[in-house]
Amino acid sequence: MNTLQTIISQFDWRILDAIQTLRSGFLDSFMPKVTVLGNAGIFWILLSLLLICYPKTRKCGLTMALALAAALVLGNFILKPGVARLRPFLADTSIALLIPPPEDFSFPSGHTYAGIASAIVLWRYNWKVGIPAMVLAILIAFSRMYLQVHFPTDILGGVILGILCAALAIWLAGLLEKRRQNTVSKIRKDE
Repeated sequence: MNTLQTIISQFDWRILDAIQTLRSGFLDSFMPKVTVLGNAGIFWILLSLLLICYPKTRKCGLTMALALAAALVLGNFILKPGVARLRPFLADTSIALLIPPPEDFSFPSGHTYAGIASAIVLWRYNWKVGIPAMVLAILIAFSRMYLQVHFPTDILGGVILGILCAALAIWLAGLLEKRRQNTVSKIRKDE
């Protein structure tokens, strides 16, 4: 292990150990419930589908779905297998999990990038909805460390990927909207 890897590893374990000092019966019960909301991005996927159903929120829902799709491809299909980082409970087999053990790799956190990407898109379209979405996304991300299924740098990687995917989706949605408006204007001129 090189010096940078050692420094990152020490940082990760210090943070995880510090989080474990917060352990309580309440949090041991609450955090597994919070983390389930991020499983397979299902909460965010269902929310984007719901938003797509209504004309007033359709653009937001489509942008959110685009951000989630980009995060899935980059995170699950490229980064996770490419980095192939073991999860904390596999690196330290003395960790007793409060949830079933995830079977994929650790970096970046899928729960985190799905939540952050979705919350940013929601914030972009309606900040009043975006704020509670961001709080939920952060809580889900924290739950992953509390439950010792992700290192802090996995969460950081998830945050960065979520921001990038949301920015990409917002940019593409804007580009498509501009193109649609130009097409409509051209059709009206030709009439």
